Amino acid sequence: MTQSPAQPHARTALVVGGSRGIGAGIVRRFAEDGASVVFTYANSPDPAHRLAAETGARGVHADSGNRKALVQAIASLGALDVAVINAGLGLIGDPLTLDADAVDRLIDVNIRGAYFAAVEAGRRMNEDGRIIILGSGLGNAARAPGATPYGMTKAAMQGLTRGLARDFGGRRITVNCIQPGPVDTDMNPKDGPFAAPLHAGMCIPRHATTDEIADLAAYLAGPSAAMITGAMLTIDGGYTC
Repeated sequence: MTQSPAQPHARTALVVGGSRGIGAGIVRRFAEDGASVVFTYANSPDPAHRLAAETGARGVHADSGNRKALVQAIASLGALDVAVINAGLGLIGDPLTLDADAVDRLIDVNIRGAYFAAVEAGRRMNEDGRIIILGSGLGNAARAPGATPYGMTKAAMQGLTRGLARDFGGRRITVNCIQPGPVDTDMNPKDGPFAAPLHAGMCIPRHATTDEIADLAAYLAGPSAAMITGAMLTIDGGYTC
């Protein structure tokens, strides 16, 4: 998020879903780059407090499945330069037997929450702003049975990205989607039970690091990416190629 003469002020960044994993990696990177960072969290208060103490970022409790609370939290922040929409749930299983309430909750957080967060961030965004949406390589391809509900929500991020790129382009706000594959987090560790079958389907057989995802987010948030918008940037070691 290196500044240029066209970006003289300290950048203000929001990370929706920033207390753990990829979100926390992005919070750390943006803070290191000198941004004033706010992140939301829902069910991880202890990691959120530790991250805030470590980085100087501010944590705000807001459940992405609660539209009114989420919109209110973002509206309270004032003007934004960068917004990363990262909050999301995972759900894998046979669609014939998955709990319907769990699927509803997945849709509420992964689709409705992402839509309303991105729109409210756009409402508060300065010109030349950046919106970065976290999708998944599974939005490109269903690599195995059981990925239907999760893959559906991540495919929706592609439509959200393309549409908002058109809607906000007149204000020189870019909207892009990062689509990770396997990433080493507590939910999907590089040495976990799913690692071997995941690596077997990859061109580069390893998990990405959260730093690698954060590096891409930092590039998209910076001045060199001013003409990249409506793009899906897949970073999955060839898992879905």
